[in-house]
Amino acid sequence: MNVVDQIGRLGLVPVVEIPDAALAGPLGQALLAGGLPCAEITFRTSSAAAAIAVLRRECPDLLVGAGTVLTPAQVDAAADAGAAFIVAPGFNPVTLERARARGLPMIPGVCTPTEIEQALSHGVDVLKFFPAEAAGGVAFLRAVSAPYKNVRFIPTGGVSASNLASYLALPQVLACGGSWMVSQGLLLRGDFEAIRRLTSEAVSVAAAARIQASARQ
Repeated sequence: MNVVDQIGRLGLVPVVEIPDAALAGPLGQALLAGGLPCAEITFRTSSAAAAIAVLRRECPDLLVGAGTVLTPAQVDAAADAGAAFIVAPGFNPVTLERARARGLPMIPGVCTPTEIEQALSHGVDVLKFFPAEAAGGVAFLRAVSAPYKNVRFIPTGGVSASNLASYLALPQVLACGGSWMVSQGLLLRGDFEAIRRLTSEAVSVAAAARIQASARQ
């Protein structure tokens, strides 16, 4: 199963801004215990590459990607640390080509038809919809995705337990990205039980949403 298929099967990607790589191992165990073997470690902190390396070493069953990747140099850092995929908030062809050169699938960010078509012109049809809620949420995504039947989206930015099911009800949505399960506050407090619990609850919501969506088709 390739990376995109794995993400689609899970329906949910925890987006993690990790303050200290020493927290990565317990975080990975909490995600696995919560039934979600995936994590997107964002390059918003200097600990990102080290945290990816720790997760790959200590949690081999976890699908680990790098997020907020803005430059070719960050692609290299993520690849060297063992990331399995790359995510970006916007579309940068130079960064995309570097990811391809390193053999990593990349999910760039878009929020307009022009950006979607730019991505399609570079052969990319799995896209991050960001910032999802600020850009118009479910209603906007439903409208903007209508002309692009073969494009799949990963809404991120403002996705939470309360609106997760609404996004996953859209047939164009491959999965959702969210940080509420793995907030910096929980990480800094070392509250991995809360992370496990919130993750388990989110997994249940995602599974129920997918079942309901299949029943309507």
